[in-house]
Amino acid sequence: MKDQADALRRHLGAKEGKPPAKVITITSGKGGVGKSNFSLNFALALIQLGKKVVILDADLGLANIDVLMGISPKGNLFQMIEQGLSIWDILERGPGGVELIASQSGFTRLLSLDEQALSNLMNQLHRLDGYADFILIDTGAGLTKEALYFILSSDEVILITTPEPTSLTDAYAVIKMIHLKDPFILPNLVVNRVHSSQEGRSTGERLSMVVQKFLHMELPLLGFIHEDAHVGWGVRRQEPFILLYPEAKASEDLRALARSYLSLPLPKIEKEGRGMKGFLQRMLNFIK
Repeated sequence: MKDQADALRRHLGAKEGKPPAKVITITSGKGGVGKSNFSLNFALALIQLGKKVVILDADLGLANIDVLMGISPKGNLFQMIEQGLSIWDILERGPGGVELIASQSGFTRLLSLDEQALSNLMNQLHRLDGYADFILIDTGAGLTKEALYFILSSDEVILITTPEPTSLTDAYAVIKMIHLKDPFILPNLVVNRVHSSQEGRSTGERLSMVVQKFLHMELPLLGFIHEDAHVGWGVRRQEPFILLYPEAKASEDLRALARSYLSLPLPKIEKEGRGMKGFLQRMLNFIK
């Protein structure tokens, strides 16, 4: 039965000749800026635009997207390797068609797997390339070693901040570190919890000016999300606010962000090896 379910999942999900999934790391300079909530609801906004999205919850200390979704994951990446499961055995379907891969605290243990186990892990994750359009990686906040691995290995990066001075300072620290490691990575900035459109634009402009002055690079502003009580109500009910309150201002902002993201031009410099295969190879290189 397990083999039949696996084959059916691949038949229904994977598409022959489909481009590799785009791997997007979503990060922040500090905790408490709404990063995980953004990851979940941004994924749902992309799904509403016809895309297939898988979230990898890689926030090693506070993995909580399952809580925001109101589900209990049936397994995680380490259990997949330890118990000889397939990626389909641990891929959890949530509300609105979003799918989740939990890593829990086990991801740090995955970095020390033996060669055979690591090969099995890569083979399983690589299967997502024919299955999803986007893989969103929700990292821990700040400049942890693991978060930096994800950022440098992914196809693109979205950086979440708020208008608070401490949040902007920490966001700049992340941008500076990324720039020192790979000057060709240009994070897309999202300003969360703004009280007006003017505040959202001015916050993005202020940070962009600092980045331009000291790092000599452009910082694209993807968009902003208004402060909205519906977001907190959704968290308390353990349901994504974009589904629970589709007419809320924050939901409108997320849909606008998703449309803006899908309309972005392709990067001028493409990383070698897109999708999960390229992502995993770059991760291995950093770990070694």
